[in-house]
Amino acid sequence: MLVGCSSQSDSTAPDGPSDGSAVRGEITVFAAASLRATFTELGDRFEAEHPGTSVEFSFAGSSDLAAQLISGAPADVFASADTKNMTETVDEGLVADDPVDFASNTLTIVTAPGNPDGIASFADLANPDVLTVICAPQVPCGAATASVEAATGTQIPAVSEESSVTDVLGKVTSGQADAGLVYVTDAAGAGEAVTAVPFEESSEAVNTYPIATLSGSDNEGTARAFTEFVAGPVGQDVLGRAGFAAP
Repeated sequence: MLVGCSSQSDSTAPDGPSDGSAVRGEITVFAAASLRATFTELGDRFEAEHPGTSVEFSFAGSSDLAAQLISGAPADVFASADTKNMTETVDEGLVADDPVDFASNTLTIVTAPGNPDGIASFADLANPDVLTVICAPQVPCGAATASVEAATGTQIPAVSEESSVTDVLGKVTSGQADAGLVYVTDAAGAGEAVTAVPFEESSEAVNTYPIATLSGSDNEGTARAFTEFVAGPVGQDVLGRAGFAAP
């Protein structure tokens, strides 16, 4: 759900994170749904490293988050699952600093445990008897799916198009779909609840994740410190263990 309150800060000046006194107070981070587990951990670790800070998150599809920001939703940091939606916020003058690429991700097929339908390739998803769920085309995981479809000449007769990658995963784990296309990190996070089926053509659509401090932030010092934390050694370690690749 969208965090409904604006970010609060005890700092009266937008000093950079090198000024330790500026790293305090609350920030709101808009982050792609695929970042929920890693960013939740990073938020906890950031707060522990910087006593007196509070990191609140709003997780959703990157296109939804960008639309909310453009409509005036208050936030301090935006982390997108693709460069397209970040570019839209940059073009609207909503970004204070140049976005920093901090991770990349690729797609994989997920099925019910044990892969009961014997799905072995991306082409198998063209079978209308296989109930497949994908992301909507405006969502980064949906755009990646469309890229693979175009590169392979394979059209997936999807039974639904979801607004976030976590919704696709939920349809598969709940038994509402036979297969879905999600990021490798989502499949890894689901553990034994799904079986992952890698496919070679996933290399046709690698999503790069950028993060940026927003120009409307009331707490730019802490916002910048968090973006640096994500792109720094701790963030890269947490992201790498979750299956994200380097940007």
